[in-house]
Amino acid sequence: MLRAGSVGGLRAAELFRRKRWQEATDSPGDGAPGLRRTLGAWDLTLLGVGAIVGAGIFSSIGQMAAGGPDHPAAGPALILSFVITAVACGFSALCYAEIAALVPASGSAYTYAFVALGELPAWIIGWDLIIEYAVGNIYVAQSWADYFRSFLRGSLGLDFPGWMATDLQTVASDPALAAVAPRIGSLVIGFNLPAASIVAALTVVLVLGVRASARFNAGMVIFKLLLVLAFIAVGTAFVQPAHWHPFAPTGFHGVWAGASLAFFSYIGFDAVSTVAEETRHPQRDLPRGMIGSLVICSVLYIAVAAVMTGLVPYQTLDTGDPLARALQVVGLPRVATLMSLGAVIAVTAVLLVFQLGQPRILFAMARDGLLPQAFARIHPRFRTPHRGTILTGVFVGLAPTFITQSQALELTSIGTLFAFIVVAVGVIALRVREPERARPFRCPGYPVTPVLAIVSCAGLMWGLPPANWWRFGIWLLIGLAIYASYGRRRSRVTGSG
Repeated sequence: MLRAGSVGGLRAAELFRRKRWQEATDSPGDGAPGLRRTLGAWDLTLLGVGAIVGAGIFSSIGQMAAGGPDHPAAGPALILSFVITAVACGFSALCYAEIAALVPASGSAYTYAFVALGELPAWIIGWDLIIEYAVGNIYVAQSWADYFRSFLRGSLGLDFPGWMATDLQTVASDPALAAVAPRIGSLVIGFNLPAASIVAALTVVLVLGVRASARFNAGMVIFKLLLVLAFIAVGTAFVQPAHWHPFAPTGFHGVWAGASLAFFSYIGFDAVSTVAEETRHPQRDLPRGMIGSLVICSVLYIAVAAVMTGLVPYQTLDTGDPLARALQVVGLPRVATLMSLGAVIAVTAVLLVFQLGQPRILFAMARDGLLPQAFARIHPRFRTPHRGTILTGVFVGLAPTFITQSQALELTSIGTLFAFIVVAVGVIALRVREPERARPFRCPGYPVTPVLAIVSCAGLMWGLPPANWWRFGIWLLIGLAIYASYGRRRSRVTGSG
């Protein structure tokens, strides 16, 4: 019989028992090697930029401007949408910077929630982060396949078979694809080969070591930044101010909807915090990496939005490759093809950073006993969480065959915004509970800044389509069921594990 005030055999107080911050980087005590500290501030900034500048700036930015069946058009006022989202993310980045410097451990918001709020909130946010990293990366992998096909058509004139580069649901519902796809009886066959191939290649890179991964990412980031700057420089000469009128065709409603959708373009600066235990000076360099990458990307996004909407009417931008389309319209086909190549490289960098982050969250949760210990094992030679990396690679590589882009994308923004809210709450909780602790980085404007982070992120969540909310609720209920049946019994903090 359960005691009063208990949940599944645990007293409610135990569900909110916090991990001491000194224990946040403890290993399971089996003598296994730890993660290798090789990253500096420059590496972290490039990791953040690599995660942020991707599918948002090269693809969904056009849909934000043009609008769609479930959201109004932002039009040229997309510039303001990016400013609003940048401010909201800025508040969150300052909160992340304080708590990441205070608790420089793997696990990102999961570890922060465990130290500040307790085990149950930590589990909820750890499960929620799977939405941001693994499920979000499914969308990114699918986008990579689309960009890859576009590049092949534009540069080599090759048309990669559609049924081998999309999901089964799309193949079955598209008469043109279904007509050419192979069948087993009445069952249509499809497989997203490009998505699976790029994920498999990046999984190998990530298993080999975080330093090699950072160097690979640095090369891609520098190349795609040059392409974005080239788009701004070349496109500026062809801007027609008449395209900026009307500036906000659907009023503030369109601007706010654009800001909610634009949030997807900023997802990634928090990925810097997942490599805290592989950073040489985490208390100094984590804040620099997160804030620096966010500032760089915010300036680029606002400039790209201004140039893009000045090149062509915003109504024509509802396409998967809006930057290339705009350049084609103004008579620059070769530059447009180069931009398609940039999109392929940009999305590859996003895939790399998100594939880097997810295994480290699994690593932190397994180290606490909430997931099987296999995920806490470190490769003896490469010093990477190889099992979690391989499992993440298999999941993200195969899922684009079964899940549509919209189904993956709908969970990503709301899950990440929820994580940002929890981190801001954690900053307040630690300030109240441990006010005398030395903080290498202090969030300026406390307590106004974390409160503004909570309010702004909640407002952006409110602007998302309603279907996101019930899908998010179902996802959290599944996570709570797993915690009740497995995690709480094996927890190193509250269970018998």
